[in-house]
Amino acid sequence: MKKTASENKLFSLYNVTDFQQGTVLYFDKPLTWTSFDVVNKVRRALCKHLGVRPKNLKVGHAGTLDPMATGVLIVCTGKATKRIDTLQYQTKEYVATMQLGATTPSFDREHPIDCLYPFQHISRNRIEEKLKDFIGTIEQEPPAYSAVKVNGDRAYKLARKGTDVPLKKKVLTIDELEILDFTPASVAGPTEVTPVMPDEEPPTHSNNSSFPHSISAAEHRQTQGFPSLTIRIVCSKGTYIRALARDIGRSLGSGAYLSALRRTRIGEVRVEQCQQIDDFLLSLSQLTDTHTFHNQDQTE
Repeated sequence: MKKTASENKLFSLYNVTDFQQGTVLYFDKPLTWTSFDVVNKVRRALCKHLGVRPKNLKVGHAGTLDPMATGVLIVCTGKATKRIDTLQYQTKEYVATMQLGATTPSFDREHPIDCLYPFQHISRNRIEEKLKDFIGTIEQEPPAYSAVKVNGDRAYKLARKGTDVPLKKKVLTIDELEILDFTPASVAGPTEVTPVMPDEEPPTHSNNSSFPHSISAAEHRQTQGFPSLTIRIVCSKGTYIRALARDIGRSLGSGAYLSALRRTRIGEVRVEQCQQIDDFLLSLSQLTDTHTFHNQDQTE
């Protein structure tokens, strides 16, 4: 018997009108999509099939994922949007790969490399020792390219203008840090901190549009043979994994940025249980009000 798309996932059967009453959906966010891209796509599709205007259907997400990250994204509809605050406070798990020996302004691949650092002294033992300093309750300064507000302006807007604004540190908790993989350096690398002039401007995001990574092929070749680190992180709400990469790099006496990030769990929901946005849209397009839909959770 052919398996349905909903097998082994968090699905129940509901009528399409249940979305207006309130449901909680779990998606595996695609690379390059913003969290609001997903929300807007779901809202437009539901409004089309419900025959309602967007302003008459509440849809929101419970925890932002950066465009360059993938993984668990919770989307709430209707009355279930009241549960967003509760859902946001659940423990989160990530798998992050860090390029050591280099940084970007945003500490991920969304911006070009701006500096190269010595890394010959970095070893697995050194990393294991330094990671211990980040476990528990810590203070973390958000990255400059973040949505934190500074006197009414978003920090990332100020950063794009070249305004250097120190951001207030936030208290958060990191429960676990586990090294999954460490690839030591295979090249000598720089002997001193070396600024890099970017050869292109950061990309401008548009809804549901893919954009090339700002790290050019030439810049990528500059870091070939540099050490890389993949870790599993279990942490509280409000943790910036990009900032964690920045701080780990600094603690190692070098630099670091995220080359890949995947949110693998929120609370008890794992990414393997989440649905792809395209599968959701395809199923929804085949519905009428009297049909059933492979949904995931319904508010009480």
